[in-house]
Amino acid sequence: MGQESNTDQQYSQIVEICRDVFQKKMQDYGSAWRILRPSSLTDQIYIKAQRIRSLQRKGTQKILEGITPEFIGIVNYAIIGLIQLELGPSDVIDLDQTEATRYYNDYFERARRLMHDKNHDYGEAWRDMRVSSLVDIILMKLLRIKQIEDNEGQAVHSEGIDANYFDIVNYAVFALIKLELEGAEK
Repeated sequence: MGQESNTDQQYSQIVEICRDVFQKKMQDYGSAWRILRPSSLTDQIYIKAQRIRSLQRKGTQKILEGITPEFIGIVNYAIIGLIQLELGPSDVIDLDQTEATRYYNDYFERARRLMHDKNHDYGEAWRDMRVSSLVDIILMKLLRIKQIEDNEGQAVHSEGIDANYFDIVNYAVFALIKLELEGAEK
């Protein structure tokens, strides 16, 4: 029970970090992201995950923005993707900060519940994973989403886009816990 309790506390810390970035971006840009189609969000997340993988491989970077902000971006874009799946894209900025944050919090809480369920079944196996493996799994999930999007949202025998976005949120949170709270190797 101790490790589970620690995971919940660490998860909450990461939620606060990600939410803070989301809210600050909402102050700067409003909900301009509402114009993005889910496929555009998938591509945005893919770019961020590919940059992390590239930095891990090269060990150096030219743009002085590290891996942590990219994982935060992955979390936030995946939650925005979930919001867009529910509401659909909009040609106008139609969510104020309060309403957008309410959706954000709701989807993050649903991701947390999913994390609890999977941790129950898998016994927190993610703690034994490398951050590089978490990135690879995120990329795999993104390729699955792209395939489903290319099939006009239809999956014959697999989880849908939303389930993959939820998993991406949780894998990115796990990576942030390992990097930011536990000092794991990048």
